[in-house]
Amino acid sequence: MADLKQLARQIFHETLAAIDIPATMQRKLRRQGTRVVCGEKTFDLKDFGKIRVVAVGKAAHALVDGLVQALAPFVGFEGVVSAPLPPRKAVPGLKYFAAGHPMPNEASWRSAEAILALLKKCDEKTLVFFLLSGGASALMELPLDAKQTLEDVQQLHKALVTCGASIDEINTVRKHLSAVKGGRLATAAPGATRITLAVSDVPTGKESALASGPTLPDPTTIGDAKRVIKEYGLREKFSPALQKWLDEEKMPETPKANDGAFRKSYFSLTLGMDDLFHPAHRAAEALGFVTCCDNSTDDWPVDKAAESLLSQLEELRATHRGHRVALIADGEVSSPVTGNGIGGRNSAFVLACVEKIAGKKMAVLSAGTDGVDGNSTGAGAVTDGETRRRAREAGLDPADFFRRSDSFTFFSKLGDAILTGPTGNNLRDLRILLADW
Repeated sequence: MADLKQLARQIFHETLAAIDIPATMQRKLRRQGTRVVCGEKTFDLKDFGKIRVVAVGKAAHALVDGLVQALAPFVGFEGVVSAPLPPRKAVPGLKYFAAGHPMPNEASWRSAEAILALLKKCDEKTLVFFLLSGGASALMELPLDAKQTLEDVQQLHKALVTCGASIDEINTVRKHLSAVKGGRLATAAPGATRITLAVSDVPTGKESALASGPTLPDPTTIGDAKRVIKEYGLREKFSPALQKWLDEEKMPETPKANDGAFRKSYFSLTLGMDDLFHPAHRAAEALGFVTCCDNSTDDWPVDKAAESLLSQLEELRATHRGHRVALIADGEVSSPVTGNGIGGRNSAFVLACVEKIAGKKMAVLSAGTDGVDGNSTGAGAVTDGETRRRAREAGLDPADFFRRSDSFTFFSKLGDAILTGPTGNNLRDLRILLADW
């Protein structure tokens, strides 16, 4: 039984190794002399007097490295980088901020101010590269209401991420309360040519949710934001300053697709869902598993997602009798915080599977490709059919740990936490479900 857990770990680590951002940018951002080919668009660097860079997210440093390599020797740009950690090696001309995640900090605020100041100076002879990845919603933040403080913003973010709303719903509210989200970075430099290169941790077709869509038109409305606030009882969890601002009906609408600010704005996906599925699928098949991929449970509650994916795994095993089978899933599950423990949605998902696979020849792994799961130091966890027995022998009650939102502690005690440290990447969460006969 233990080898299934080990194989799940192996598939996860091989997948992480295959997601190389600088190498991918070399393929997707090609330079031919002074001409740069980005998807279907070609730009001539000779047409611009200035190159500016705004990099925000958990993969910001890797994206900057890839851009520098792709544009070499044209690297004389200025810009702002906001990431959870300082860079290993700073790029001349860039101003760095070690901002907060999952909670915005003072550097998140200052980075947003620096980005807006940079964009304000951009004109029609400026080429701006926006390098966006997951986590940017917290790493760059500034409220629309100038009277709000950093503490007000932190209270808002805590209320949103713990209320049980889907990531789409959370981002809908964020966009309508922020000066740097929901297309507002695009409107900050309307005359410039802007290229957004993204490492996406959101579903295909929902790219405006990535980093709360700072450079893309926002399809959500004020009405949508008000509905989410009401449905999850959020107003009472907001600061008095934000409550007053909302009561005064000062919330402006976000820029839409017909806004002129998007006329010279281009978006290109550097890494997305398929770039995560493919290496995981190949790694599982190379180990002898009949493998299928699924993304139908994105944004589902933890228990519902666990039931669905384990049911699919059982069906897959029944269809391929005598063979080891693997189900690869991605996306984020919804896991409301119900206690003061340590953990996140990935370890919570795995904890929800402990009882369901007890005694079975199965293993389940769920981990974030960024190496971080909630408020823990881990990326996620792994379990198998022996975990419940081992937990009982250790005096650990899975249901109690789940109720206290203490999933990381549970798996740490059993040696089954996934520990990678920050990876410098952030595609999506990856779930690996394995079954044997």
